[in-house]
Amino acid sequence: MIALDAYGTLVVTSLVLLFGRKLVAWIPPLRAYSIPEPVAGGLVAAIFLLVIRKSLHIEVEFDSSLKDPLMLAFFSSLGLGANLGELKKGGSLLWRFLLVVVGFLFVQNTIGIIVAKLVGLNPLVGLIAGSVTLSGGHGTGMAWGQVFEEKYGLQSAAELAMACATFGLVLGGLIGGPVARFLIRTTQTPGLAAVEKDAPLPFEQPQAVRLITVSSFIETLALVAVSLSGGAVISAALQKTAFALPTFVCCLFVALALRNILSLLGWYDVFDRAVSLIGNVSLSLFLAMALMGLKLWELSALAVPLLVLLVLQSVTMAAYAHWVTFRAMGKNYDAAVLAAGHCGFGLGATPTAVANMQAITDRFGPSHVSFLLVPMVGAFFIDISNAIVIKLFLALPFF
Repeated sequence: MIALDAYGTLVVTSLVLLFGRKLVAWIPPLRAYSIPEPVAGGLVAAIFLLVIRKSLHIEVEFDSSLKDPLMLAFFSSLGLGANLGELKKGGSLLWRFLLVVVGFLFVQNTIGIIVAKLVGLNPLVGLIAGSVTLSGGHGTGMAWGQVFEEKYGLQSAAELAMACATFGLVLGGLIGGPVARFLIRTTQTPGLAAVEKDAPLPFEQPQAVRLITVSSFIETLALVAVSLSGGAVISAALQKTAFALPTFVCCLFVALALRNILSLLGWYDVFDRAVSLIGNVSLSLFLAMALMGLKLWELSALAVPLLVLLVLQSVTMAAYAHWVTFRAMGKNYDAAVLAAGHCGFGLGATPTAVANMQAITDRFGPSHVSFLLVPMVGAFFIDISNAIVIKLFLALPFF
């Protein structure tokens, strides 16, 4: 066993990110199908660690103390970058996209329960391999896994949830780019680089040069820290109530309130360039750290029926993004980018969705509305909606 501390983990993460960038530059299919750099580098690192574990019996253990703060910093930057005045521009598109996303929660759970019963698994396993983990991610999966263990007596539900969420994180980063590329190519919807006039949103152009000052960076870092602290306090206070929410949702809400209240009172205008820098750094490091730390041997230990179910869910996500998300959102370039984002958080998490969209827009051109809608729906509305949908399914007579 080789155990790396926080510093060693950060060094390896940085190298994996740089390697992922080189891989995408060197291998045309990765670039052509818009695979995000952290996903490319992280998966290769995870496969390498699997090989040395199997062949040399050497296991590398990474320090995970930085992963949660990086994830929370990313969500806080989403909130700090969300101007409610800008969100009004989404108008009916925001609610239409939310309706599409909520519809898929019902599809995921219906497929999960039906397939679970057909192959002789507990229907609760179908929920876990449905919206609980695939749309909910690791945090929601762990929370509901404990409920299923304590209230419904499902053994090892929390561990099963972590494995399913990990599988979804991988597939969410792999299918989003190809789905969007296929839609763009077959429907002849070119990128909007030539007509887009608005300033880019914080996560829209991750490679752009950010002209910021030391003072503006520190001010923004302070706002992120306040968002993290406030979100943690609120999440802890709500933990044992009917309004319990994951910490990252609370951090996003605090950051959103900070941004818009300070602006409304005229006390401070958040500097979007600094928000973009902090958010993109947090996003890249978090994704690389999460993926390189995958224990692929745990995924291989999943029962064959569960693997079949998860693969079927992935195929369904791709089909839904193609036939429903893309068409409901207008059958244009923005709709194709939204489809890639939906694949990201419909199987994995909002960071994966943003990375998918960045890979697409970096190749085909900007999509302002996508970076407006996906972070809000994927990071905020989805968790509230998912909790309601899960409780509706648990009210069914066979649970």
